[in-house]
Amino acid sequence: MEIFIDTADPKTIEELWAILPLAGVTTNPSIVAAGKRPLREILPQIRSIIGPEARVFAQVLSRESTAMIDEALSLRELDPNLIVKIPAVSAGFAAIERLSAQGVMTLGTAVYAPMQGLFAAQAGARYIAPYVNRVDATGGNGIKLVETLQSLLDLHCPACSILAASFRTPTQVLDSLLAGAKAVTIPPDVARQMLVSPSVDVAIQRFEADWHKAFDKLSA
Repeated sequence: MEIFIDTADPKTIEELWAILPLAGVTTNPSIVAAGKRPLREILPQIRSIIGPEARVFAQVLSRESTAMIDEALSLRELDPNLIVKIPAVSAGFAAIERLSAQGVMTLGTAVYAPMQGLFAAQAGARYIAPYVNRVDATGGNGIKLVETLQSLLDLHCPACSILAASFRTPTQVLDSLLAGAKAVTIPPDVARQMLVSPSVDVAIQRFEADWHKAFDKLSA
């Protein structure tokens, strides 16, 4: 299982990298645009925080397959180990296939339907990213999509993994993992929710109070 953090903010990455067992960082054009710093600046900084072995993802903006390929190769010049996110659309399937033939690892992103994800996997994508909450928001069932996609991958494309994305609650993350997703990318606000538990805090406070009452100190 792999857990990624979905952000391009260096301070947030530093904070959560020190706490969570993260495999890397995912970004998308909206996330990068929110920070008002281009990828040529932010990718090297992210890499310096997480080290050479962790995985980093960035997405192309082009809409035509040849342009997607050119943009993907340009992004890889910024980070040779970058995994390139390609929209799982007709032009994207062609780009994924050609990039895979060149040894470029890709992720088929913006997956809203099972066959869309399967086509990206068959084209050679290493990951596919179903948008769990966005599917829910359009009247679908994001967790069921993850479950269906995982069944398809098990049968037909076992080298490809689901990297479930688009979460608004910790429960969606948990349910995606239970549905078979091998990887998830979590927004920082959801990650912080997962690190906080009032019940745990109350239990620890009770332990401390009982210990202090018995020994008049808070050390062993």
